[in-house]
Amino acid sequence: QVQLVESGGRLVEAGGSLRLSCAASGRTFSDYAMGWFRQAPGKEREFVAAINWSGGRTYYADSVKGRFTISRDNAKNTAYLQMNSLKPEDTAVYYCAADRDQSGLARHSIEYDSWGQGTQVTVSS
Repeated sequence: QVQLVESGGRLVEAGGSLRLSCAASGRTFSDYAMGWFRQAPGKEREFVAAINWSGGRTYYADSVKGRFTISRDNAKNTAYLQMNSLKPEDTAVYYCAADRDQSGLARHSIEYDSWGQGTQVTVSS
């Protein structure tokens, strides 16, 4: 399995921006599609965004479309989530995940094989 480590989460004011990073190791990064999920207190983990192995295809949850951008740099073994126009309802622990179906844009957490430990994003109003 690929190992994943997220970073970049912090406290930010509403309307602000953050970029999360997900560093991968242990396997060939480009063999995997990548996804970002989030989980707020008392809620289920929800899909945020996904990207295929090359970065040529992406998919977003309606709640973040137009505000968030997923990307990847296979040379750096890293995936990113650029978050703009943040809202208090974006507050959650954000997780990155790897899918061995490298062309997939999976929306369901069960389809992912490896997960990071999460990074906290808090958006103040």
